[in-house]
Amino acid sequence: WHKDTELPVGVDVVGIPGGFSFGDYLRCGAIAARSPIAAAVQRHAARGGHVLGICNGFQVLTEMGLLPGVLMRNAGLRFICKVVALRVATVASAYTSGYARGQVIALPVAHHDGNYVVDAATLARLQGEDRVAFSYVDNPNGSMGDIAGVLSANRRVLGMMPHPERASDPALGGDDGVALFAGLIGRMALA
Repeated sequence: WHKDTELPVGVDVVGIPGGFSFGDYLRCGAIAARSPIAAAVQRHAARGGHVLGICNGFQVLTEMGLLPGVLMRNAGLRFICKVVALRVATVASAYTSGYARGQVIALPVAHHDGNYVVDAATLARLQGEDRVAFSYVDNPNGSMGDIAGVLSANRRVLGMMPHPERASDPALGGDDGVALFAGLIGRMALA
């Protein structure tokens, strides 16, 4: 990833996982957003390809400019690692189509810098354009508008702080994340 300059041929979805890229020493996601592969990810998104950024991946997407805003230090200045309740804010995307609008789901979070910040005009635009994918029921980190995840204008890029991959089997404590991946796969199978 950090030396590659092109995505493999035929890639449908680019996933950028959590995991403290480059140690997040400068600013969360800032160095990874300038990796050689970043231009290929941006071209993939510009062509209408799907891109999913989870936790640190969401931070990378904002640093790349694929999503608006920035992820700042949590309001309580502490690392948060727990399962949180989320409200599905829209079903108008491949990622959220497997849920019901307003459905409350439980997904884990594990972050120190998950406080989503945008200016007031951008917040109003995201809400007005139905681009907030998920919102926190009880905001754990101070995110503006209780935002846990946002979509790009074409709804093919999703950044979210919670970890749906960590809620994919009852043995892991829950399976509320499965619908995100099933919805994405289902929509892509129809394409």
